[in-house]
Amino acid sequence: MHQQTTAALAVPLPRPGEGYEELFTAHFWGLVRLASLLGADDPEDVVQDAFVRLHRRRRTLRDQNAALAYLRSSVCNASRSRLRHLRMARRRHAQLAPPPDAGSAEHEVVRDEAVRALLAAVADLPGRQRQVLVLRYWLDLSERETAETLGIAPGTVKAHTARAIAALGRRLKDEEEQ
Repeated sequence: MHQQTTAALAVPLPRPGEGYEELFTAHFWGLVRLASLLGADDPEDVVQDAFVRLHRRRRTLRDQNAALAYLRSSVCNASRSRLRHLRMARRRHAQLAPPPDAGSAEHEVVRDEAVRALLAAVADLPGRQRQVLVLRYWLDLSERETAETLGIAPGTVKAHTARAIAALGRRLKDEEEQ
C-alpha cells in the first residue's frame, strides 16, 4: 500500500456519520473549480456525486487516509465521462439544432482576448493533457499529486505537461501571426 506524504492528500476518510461535513466544507468549492476547469457542464453535481460515491465506498477503500485524493480522482473521471456523453449527444443532435447565433458586439468586447484564446487552446488539448495542466497549474498540485489523482506515473505527468505547453505555445503563436 502506498503511503501518502503530502498533508493535502492525507485527509482521513471519515467514519460513518463523522467528518463528512468538515471534509465537504473544506474542499467542496475547490473541487467544483476543478470540475469546471475540466469542462464539466454541471460541476456542482459532479462534486456532489463524488461525495456520495465516497460515502458509499468508505468501507471498501484500500487507503483510508486518502479521501481528498479519492474525491479529486472521482471528479476528474466524472468530468471526463460527462464530456464524452455530451460529445456523443451533440453529434446525434447536430443536424436538428439551428446554427448558433454570433455573440453581440458588447459581449465580445467584455471578454479579454488573451484569456479567451488561452482557454480555447486549453479546451482543444487532448483530454489527458488538459487534465494534467488544470491539476498542475490551476490547482497547483505537485507532479506526484497529479499522478496519484489521475492514476498515472509521474513521468507521464511530465510528458503530458511538456506536450501540452508546447502545443499551447504553437497555437497561441499561430494566432498572433494571423
